[in-house]
Amino acid sequence: MTLLSIVIPCYNEERNIRLGALENVAHFMNKKKYPWEVIIVDDGSTDGSISLIDLYLKEHKHFKKILLSHGGKAAAVTAGVLQSCGKYILFTDLDQATPMTQIDLLLPWFDKGFDIVIGSRNNKRQGAPIFRLAMARGFIYLRNMILNLGITDTQCGFKAFTKQAARTVFPKLRVFNR
Repeated sequence: MTLLSIVIPCYNEERNIRLGALENVAHFMNKKKYPWEVIIVDDGSTDGSISLIDLYLKEHKHFKKILLSHGGKAAAVTAGVLQSCGKYILFTDLDQATPMTQIDLLLPWFDKGFDIVIGSRNNKRQGAPIFRLAMARGFIYLRNMILNLGITDTQCGFKAFTKQAARTVFPKLRVFNR
């Protein structure tokens, strides 16, 4: 049984793929002793992403691909989550704004009984411009004042679910078009 499914939405990510984003995922996950899979969901890319993914899949048996017409990130994540077979399902961005190493921090929370674990980028991030950091902090403060969710980073693209939680939540998600 697959322990971890990693869903990675992709839209015009040729540059990040060429810079080694998929290699980073494989390099990290190949060290793991548990069964895993990576599902790349291409959301109608118009650059060279698909051909690079196809080349990559030929050499990496743990990687799979789903092709969609351009429906947006939510549609891509949902498609990947619903086709995953892991006990735990993580989705993350291909640009790896949150490094793959953070998986090791998320998984132990499931052993403590959590069904959903949400990553956070609120720790100090090296290299981020001061203006971006200030804007991010302001947004977080404003969001917390209004919504009071108790979640420090709702926009972090690094979220994990038990299979049961994912199968309960994701079929109910709806995307509203303008």
